[in-house]
Amino acid sequence: MINAAGRIIPDQIAGLGKIRPYCGPFATTPEGRLTGPKIRLNMPRSEKLVKSIEQAIEAAGLKDGMTISFHHHFRNGDYILNQVVEAIAKKGIKGLTLAPSSLNDINDAIIPFIEEGVITAIETSGGRGKLGKLMTAGTLAKPTIIRSHGGRARAIEAGDLKIDVAFIGAPCCDSYGNINGIQGPSACGSMGYAMVDAAYADKVVAITDNLVPHPVYPISIPQTQVDFIVVLESIGNPKGIASGALRISKDPRELLIAEYATGVIEHSGYFKDGWSLQLGSGGASLAAAKFIKEKMLAQNITASFGVGGITAPFVDMLEQGLIKTIFDVQDFDIPSIESLRNNPNHLEMSASYYANPHNGGPIVNNLDVVILSATEVDVDFNVNVITDSNGVIMGASGGHSDTAAGANLAIVVAPLIRGRLPMVLDKVNTIVTPGETVDVIVTERGVAINPRRTDLIDRMKGTGLPVMSIEELQKMAYDLTGKPKPIAVTDEVVAAIEYRDGTIIDVVRKPV
Repeated sequence: MINAAGRIIPDQIAGLGKIRPYCGPFATTPEGRLTGPKIRLNMPRSEKLVKSIEQAIEAAGLKDGMTISFHHHFRNGDYILNQVVEAIAKKGIKGLTLAPSSLNDINDAIIPFIEEGVITAIETSGGRGKLGKLMTAGTLAKPTIIRSHGGRARAIEAGDLKIDVAFIGAPCCDSYGNINGIQGPSACGSMGYAMVDAAYADKVVAITDNLVPHPVYPISIPQTQVDFIVVLESIGNPKGIASGALRISKDPRELLIAEYATGVIEHSGYFKDGWSLQLGSGGASLAAAKFIKEKMLAQNITASFGVGGITAPFVDMLEQGLIKTIFDVQDFDIPSIESLRNNPNHLEMSASYYANPHNGGPIVNNLDVVILSATEVDVDFNVNVITDSNGVIMGASGGHSDTAAGANLAIVVAPLIRGRLPMVLDKVNTIVTPGETVDVIVTERGVAINPRRTDLIDRMKGTGLPVMSIEELQKMAYDLTGKPKPIAVTDEVVAAIEYRDGTIIDVVRKPV
């Protein structure tokens, strides 16, 4: 079949069964009721603490064919996922589905256990490095399911993704299972992605290197959701968890992209007192934060809130009174973690509160402006952040499609050329975010506005910004690099890209 994004999608995918095709960003109306975890019984004065990961695996009743989950707040400093999978392998358990909120390069260590059949399926936001190549090669028994952060929260709450055992890396955990992420040697800040897992998994194992007396405060994940506690010497490498502070780019190309993006925001009609924003952690986005801050100061504008993965520039604006409130699902640097710990206007939120499309209202629905990155874009404004120019999985969906759908103004920033390859194509290799939810594409050579947004086209007249059609932008790229040849692929589907509502917007086919 051909879905609403114009992609040819199988009616059924081997290992996944019959699928629902993408019909549009808001075309799917949810039905039914939320699922829930198993009912628990905890006897008074019972002991949750177990001596090892192996004992926790036994106590949780993990068996062949079950689904295990992890959170990725430790990023490339994560010790938990690799240790747990190794312990599972030693117990001879096989055929598991691995369902982390995302995967990082450090998790390449589990590849031998995938090859041994300990893990036979993966459902996540994305993959990088050797793991991304493994997913693309079709090594797994089932195609990988790629979900956005909001889509993953939706899938868990709706029962599409049933987690048997969630392993929660806990930077601070008390003796009865209350957890937060802002205290301890492995502090990661917000526990936003872990909150949904803890609330809905049948069994929850907290793994900590900082066990403290009951009760800990503040509480991100409550004792009512935690079944067992394991204490390790270390659960993460602080250097991989958070940098001192992400540096603003000095690259002239990224600075020019940031300048153009800031100009679009300034003249969009949304840049006024009380506006709201989300910025990414990439070089151009961080530079845009600096330029936006300068314009807010100059024009005496205050934002009602900032949202998303938080970085030092956001914290700086909060402390200067330029942003009233921050809603935080993940922290990328030490200043952000410290701000969440110390500033009462810096609020932690779950992935569901952040971006789940099927609840009473995710915070992305209140966004005025979001700046997003891209691997490649096309003339229909579709965006790819999952596969590279060879069709190999190398990125993550994250909150890309969630924020693009919710925001009044979704700006995608990307260089016109990357590694001598054009970034504006006839058709992207893999659609993650549909073009109908993308408003502006900004490169260092020009700015293209979605023809649907005639209001923005009118507002950009006379601004001095290099506005042009997406076709002109593409021609400029092709004139410099030549037109790339299509990737040769087989018919084998190795990954399904789920849109945030649970429909399939695209598939990744195994390259030849």
